[in-house]
Amino acid sequence: MALTPLVYWAQRHEEIYLRVELTDAQNIAVHVQENVLHFRAQGRGAKGQNEYEFSLELLLPVKPDVCVSYKSTQRQVNITVRKEQRGWWERLIVQERKPVFLAPDFDRWLDESDAEMETREKEEKRNRLKAMRQKEEGFVSLKTVFLFVYNLVQFLGFSWIFVNMTVRLFIFGQDSLYDTFHTISDVMFFCQILATVEVLNAAFGLVRTGVTPALIQVVGRNFILFIIFGSLEEMHHQPVVFFVFYLWSAIEIFRYPFYMLGCFNTEWKTLTWLRYTVWMPLYPLGVLAEAVAVIQSIRIFDETKLFSIPLPEAIGSSISFSYILYIYLVLMFLGLFINFRHLYKQRKRRFRTKKRKAN
Repeated sequence: MALTPLVYWAQRHEEIYLRVELTDAQNIAVHVQENVLHFRAQGRGAKGQNEYEFSLELLLPVKPDVCVSYKSTQRQVNITVRKEQRGWWERLIVQERKPVFLAPDFDRWLDESDAEMETREKEEKRNRLKAMRQKEEGFVSLKTVFLFVYNLVQFLGFSWIFVNMTVRLFIFGQDSLYDTFHTISDVMFFCQILATVEVLNAAFGLVRTGVTPALIQVVGRNFILFIIFGSLEEMHHQPVVFFVFYLWSAIEIFRYPFYMLGCFNTEWKTLTWLRYTVWMPLYPLGVLAEAVAVIQSIRIFDETKLFSIPLPEAIGSSISFSYILYIYLVLMFLGLFINFRHLYKQRKRRFRTKKRKAN
């Protein structure tokens, strides 16, 4: 014969809470029929391991079974019943005299005013969270638009450089190597000045990447572009300009569209593979071409005394800028090691993660 468990109850304006003292409950059945709540389960209650059940004719209508939920823990069964109309009940059941197994749940008990205050506090908290979420979503969408537009502009710029140089190479052959600076430099200046935004993006957390690798690349390229190429007219006609510009643009035409798709959590597998692979031969070749440009410029800086550091007459005339270039050559290959290591870790982490997901 089924026994009756101990049942504790509390309410809020919209819900009824029941706590059934039943340990390790199994085969739980809870449903509402004609405003009567029925419960049946097997477990360990006040009378030991047995089958327990009860029925409660509720004071006012409640919502159907779909709005009745329960959660069983090791020590008890918690039942939540939604009221059909929001309000405060003077008691739980129709009978004024409550059964001996039913008692108030003082752990959750609140009077009407306290419950109303709790409801207001929850509503205020929900409103604050909603406002914060809307603000965050607005920031995220604004950030997404900004990053997408930035990467799009850079992609178009470097694509123009790459296509223009390729077409000119096929049309003019070797002659195109000697006027690269005059035909391409304006767009390259624009793209490399704009690239300083990448350092700011990393510094302010708009993108998840280190500041140091971005700073090394931007400073290194701008040094070559503005100091080595831009300040020395003698370097404008050197073929090395073609190789430096071509290698830079060949890397970027895969990197920026990859970032564009990433703004919308979209991926094209072929592009992903190219973005994390083509730099392996192109990046070291680009640094090598930059080193050749620096070495070729040393003689010119010595002859022209451009950017030389003046010294007091008692010590000497000046320090040639070429000494700084020798130091820069060492730093260039140190930066190559740092960035190569960073990019290789990115590639390894990217494809290891994808492989793990596939398994």
